[in-house]
Amino acid sequence: MPGKLVRSSRIGQALLGDPSDGIDPYLPANGNLGYRVSRYDLTLEYKVSTNRLAGVATLTAATVRTLGRFSIDLSSSLKVERITVNGKRPARYTHRNHKLNITLATDLPAGGGMTVVIKYAGNPKPIRGQWGDVGWEELTEGALVASQPNGAASWFPCDDHPSSKAAYGISITTDSPFMAVANGVLKSKRTKAAQTTWVYEQIEPMASYLATIQIGSYTRKTLGTKPVPIHAVVPPRLRRNLDLDFAKQRQMMEVFVELFGPYPFPEYSVVITDDDLEIPIEAQAMSIFGANHCDGTGWSERLIAHELAHQWFGNSLTLSRWKDIWLHEGFACYSEWLWSERSGGPSAEAQARKYYGRLASSPMDLVIGDPGPKYMFDDRVYKRGALTLHALRKRLGDNDFFDLLREWTREYRYSSVTSADFTGLAGKYSPQPLNDLWHHWLDEKPLPPYPVF
Repeated sequence: MPGKLVRSSRIGQALLGDPSDGIDPYLPANGNLGYRVSRYDLTLEYKVSTNRLAGVATLTAATVRTLGRFSIDLSSSLKVERITVNGKRPARYTHRNHKLNITLATDLPAGGGMTVVIKYAGNPKPIRGQWGDVGWEELTEGALVASQPNGAASWFPCDDHPSSKAAYGISITTDSPFMAVANGVLKSKRTKAAQTTWVYEQIEPMASYLATIQIGSYTRKTLGTKPVPIHAVVPPRLRRNLDLDFAKQRQMMEVFVELFGPYPFPEYSVVITDDDLEIPIEAQAMSIFGANHCDGTGWSERLIAHELAHQWFGNSLTLSRWKDIWLHEGFACYSEWLWSERSGGPSAEAQARKYYGRLASSPMDLVIGDPGPKYMFDDRVYKRGALTLHALRKRLGDNDFFDLLREWTREYRYSSVTSADFTGLAGKYSPQPLNDLWHHWLDEKPLPPYPVF
């Protein structure tokens, strides 16, 4: 969900590219046709005191048809200074309404390589839409990025669609008192004069809205080393609270690895900002929490589990179209219930009955399998999505249900996925058709009877 302030698509087969693929109707202004990006290399400099960002973005892509003109998503708040395509200046370009339109002097053939280098600068700010302001945001002292669903273009040129997944190299230079954190593994850190350059490498394919940079007066602490390294990046004043609020982070990881299969990235980090955040922020191999989520009371345990679960359901497996958002939020919500069940709290059955009662007294005016852009972050999508999984678990039994989840994360690792992919896979585990379950829970507005099997 945004932060505060049909067919499957495997690796290398991005959903967008060819005109026949179309654009996601939930975000018709986002995404671009005619090419597929395989890698972004971002070389950035950021001045905290003036909120000034200067960058050079290199997009490595392949054309999927003869290409004479193409577009890239980039906020109109950032000024383009220079563009080259395969080392040559384009015939012309325009930049308005968060879209960079480039016309080439010579057409590129289908299936050809394309390297686009864009130099740009400006004062980044969030992109405003019906989900609020998303993207780059200034903090009291530093900056954060919260891009879901359409804020990535607030800080770098991109093909801003969730099915367009690529590898990333991110170099960020900022004032030396500050720490800069980005997706992937830290490859190097260099300090020169009053500035430090942090270089990160994210080799696993990543959707643009999951790319992030977090800058602040932070210290780093390792919370665990098995089954993967787990780090916390936190203001010094919150170190004591960190030991209380995030004490179970390692145990959560162990439980989810058991239930869902291997963690899909080399390491995991939580960042706690010095400012309060309305809700936590999802990013690939990273979750971002506000100071209010680290107050020493432990009230955020449910949210900590939710964000960790997104590393499997949302980041490794990423929806192809926003209409299938229950594949992210229903799974992450159900993971909260599973963690509660495994850690001595209320069982998933107790949680399911509790939230079923709340849904039964709520308006039944949306279809969670296609809620529409206005309601795609509605809490009913989260809770009814979780209840859908609970109904499936009761139908299949625990052994087959968790075998299904592990096969789901294994077979579609790093891919773009659809509801049809999951329902099709689930059919392997049931001797009886599951069509009635999917129809009643995903495709109808009325709440089905509570699942009893």
